[in-house]
Amino acid sequence: MRNLSDVTAVILAGGLGTRLRPAIGDQAKVLAEVCRRPFLSYLLDQLAEGGLQEVVLCVGHRGEDIRATFGHTYRCLRLVYSQETEPLGTAGALRLAWPLFRSDSVLVMNGDSYCSVNLAAFWSWHQAKHANATILLTEVSDTKRYGSVEIDDQSRVTRFIEKDSLGAPGWINAGIYLIRRNLLLSIPAHRPVSLERDMLAAWIGRGLYGCFHQGRFIDIGTPEAYASAQRFFVSGRGA
Repeated sequence: MRNLSDVTAVILAGGLGTRLRPAIGDQAKVLAEVCRRPFLSYLLDQLAEGGLQEVVLCVGHRGEDIRATFGHTYRCLRLVYSQETEPLGTAGALRLAWPLFRSDSVLVMNGDSYCSVNLAAFWSWHQAKHANATILLTEVSDTKRYGSVEIDDQSRVTRFIEKDSLGAPGWINAGIYLIRRNLLLSIPAHRPVSLERDMLAAWIGRGLYGCFHQGRFIDIGTPEAYASAQRFFVSGRGA
């Protein structure tokens, strides 16, 4: 595949959003409003503007609400839904949706974070490395909420550093990935599995790369972070 338009995009939108409930109640996290728009719409705009055409939405909690809000088309995008009947975690959701992926590599995005990135450039970087999987890395001033990622001089991921209470500037997983479809078959099926905690570490040494990027980043996983989202998009719509 030479063109990003041929790549299936996947948005992980099935989380329970427990930490965010004081701010948004029991609604699906991706439907939390930012500037009077569902947060998910910003991710879909990013994909549409990147030239993609098909998006698989991995939904779970309140998935019917997401389907009712967005339907099966958004701008130039065709939307397909993969519905969990029980929580499967981020990797488990990908494994469940695997039959819906129609490209050799898929672009995976967390549904509760946004990082401004040139998706075509990210795709070209991934292809040039002949990577099996590439994590987009973004720099933050304090890594304690996220943990950090270390790479070698060839951009291969060598270690994931767990969250700690100290905090320091560093490079974190921005929640955007390019992953070869066949690599996803290494995810155990029919049980909860975390992409971040279980699978990424297991893929070290198997063609896992990290791509540095300086784009602006936000996640809405906590009430405090969600409260800053409107300012983030108003000040530049993620640019």
